[in-house]
Amino acid sequence: MDIKRIFATAAITAAIISTVTPVDTCAQTNNALDKITNPFKKLKPKKSKDLKEENRRLQAEIDSLRQQLDDYIRQREASDSLAEEIIEIYEENENRIGAGLREGDYTPEVTDSLLNLWYKTRRSICEESSAYDMDMVHFTSNVPDSVYIKRLKKMNSYITLPYNETVRNYIILYSEKMPSGMGHMLGLARHYFPIFEETLNKYDMPEELKYMAVIESALNPTAVSRANAKGMWQFMYSTAKNYGLKINSYVDERLDPVKAADAAARYLRDAYRIFGDWNLAISAYNCGAGNVNKAIRRAGGNKDFWTIYEYLPRETRGYVPAFVGAMYAFTYYKEHGIVPEQIDIPAHLDTFAIKRNLHFGQVHGVIDVPVELLKELNPQYMHDIVPGNEGVSFLTLPSQYTSAFIDNEDSIYNYQADKFLSPKTLEDIKKARTEESGRIVYKVRKGDYLGKIAARYHVTVAQIKRWNNLRNNNIRPGQRLVIHRR
Repeated sequence: MDIKRIFATAAITAAIISTVTPVDTCAQTNNALDKITNPFKKLKPKKSKDLKEENRRLQAEIDSLRQQLDDYIRQREASDSLAEEIIEIYEENENRIGAGLREGDYTPEVTDSLLNLWYKTRRSICEESSAYDMDMVHFTSNVPDSVYIKRLKKMNSYITLPYNETVRNYIILYSEKMPSGMGHMLGLARHYFPIFEETLNKYDMPEELKYMAVIESALNPTAVSRANAKGMWQFMYSTAKNYGLKINSYVDERLDPVKAADAAARYLRDAYRIFGDWNLAISAYNCGAGNVNKAIRRAGGNKDFWTIYEYLPRETRGYVPAFVGAMYAFTYYKEHGIVPEQIDIPAHLDTFAIKRNLHFGQVHGVIDVPVELLKELNPQYMHDIVPGNEGVSFLTLPSQYTSAFIDNEDSIYNYQADKFLSPKTLEDIKKARTEESGRIVYKVRKGDYLGKIAARYHVTVAQIKRWNNLRNNNIRPGQRLVIHRR
């Protein structure tokens, strides 16, 4: 549109709003319009060059205003992030189904537990795992390189363990910069590593691959990434389905430590068959075989990890060094004064085949197994319901409850079934899953910003940030965002 027409229209509109009142006559209005439009009648048409310059100036002003708006939003978020987090928890669970809570359950104790959970999660992530930009930081240590090299060689790993400045940085990170986080993971490893070792041995693969779960999730079976990868082995939805993991209204087997480990082992076996090198297979687990193949082509066909290093995606470059660093720290933690944390996971467990729907509340009500313990041992059941009606499912219990479960099995199934497994409860769960099916993955393009993407899909900026665990409004071209369309 001609710039002259834009300004003329704006000026006319402003004048009418400011000068014309309900009692003005048509003559007065015409006089006002003539007075405003006369100056524009004398203007000469602008040249194309001038119009382009004018457009550039206007675009610069718009960009400046947008930046100011983004700065304002960031300031608001920084000052009130805790309140926003708790409000979102309440909003997400308006029907109380997702959290397993009923309308009267939002007691002060529950609110306190939400706060404690939030603080605990933020503290563990921010203080240690995300405290360093590994592309920029250069750690120093009293341990000389010769000692690191000797210790790595002594580990006699089936997988090649390189040593250079990048690897050294990750060794120091895991062995010296996050003692409490390492202590916690060492405690968890006593329970989970035997599961991983058994799985890897079944496929005749190196046991050292178990350390990948440390890099992926810090051994957290319910971990969720910004890209919505889930579980200890951080499977994306499509990859999980391709490797036979069940995901439906009731269960997400990405959160099942045993089944997810089996799928991860099969994925790594396939990647090794493609590349013939474990470091490349490990890299492919992080960024996909396609990206590794691209890096190999750009490196002239060379399949050495450090030769293709600069051609890999930025987040993948640190993956093999982090793997070596974690493996070193788990082997030599005593030399660095790290003490494994005592984790309250029962040492002896039994598994039961469940052929009817069963709620954790029913098990707790009859044989008094703590619901939190049931959730911890069976994280794959998203609504505390074992879906036996859909086929045989499995429930894991501490062995001390084995006899009680067998002796009272019928009573457990019948206990308050109308309350825990009411038709409305099951219907709400399936409805929530139907809404979840509107999930898409959006690839950020040049010129995108969160407000623009939110408007496009009729969602809010806060929702996009929550779905993708974004801490601020910064996004970059090529980044993938999960969007749940209405």
